[in-house]
Amino acid sequence: MTKIIPLKRRLLVSVAIVSAIVLALAVVYWFPFGSAGDATTTTPATRIGRGQIQIVDGDTIRANGYTYRLVGFDTPETVDAKCPQERVLGNRAAARLGALVAQHSLRLSLVEVSCSCAPGTHGTRFCNYGRRCGVLKANGEDVGQILIREGLARPFLCGNFYCPKRQPWC
Repeated sequence: MTKIIPLKRRLLVSVAIVSAIVLALAVVYWFPFGSAGDATTTTPATRIGRGQIQIVDGDTIRANGYTYRLVGFDTPETVDAKCPQERVLGNRAAARLGALVAQHSLRLSLVEVSCSCAPGTHGTRFCNYGRRCGVLKANGEDVGQILIREGLARPFLCGNFYCPKRQPWC
């Protein structure tokens, strides 16, 4: 004879199982296991010519046929700015990044690093809108650190599988 479990008890067991799964996923995806400083390198540093880099905004470039979100810092938006001050600062950050890239005496290198995205999403629109992640250095110094030092960017450190919510510039 089959024992029938009361509906109320089955519902509680189901809720407990679903809650445990959600909690486990939250720990895996949102717990900060690292930072951008610990970013895993996926390619060796590539020397890159000035003419090979196109500036998209203060923290995004196009190079080698790909779009890269530069990691470790955040700059104000230029196109999707929330206020005029953000757009002005975003344009200044993009112009400064362009000036750094354009300097004739600089050695530029681009290192592709692992993005801080959920497993299985790298290279898709669910991970940095399909952009790759990278560190751009000018004469051996991370351009993000230069922009931070000059007040045109702020540190933006991500975990292994997530990035914190961006803080407003307005």
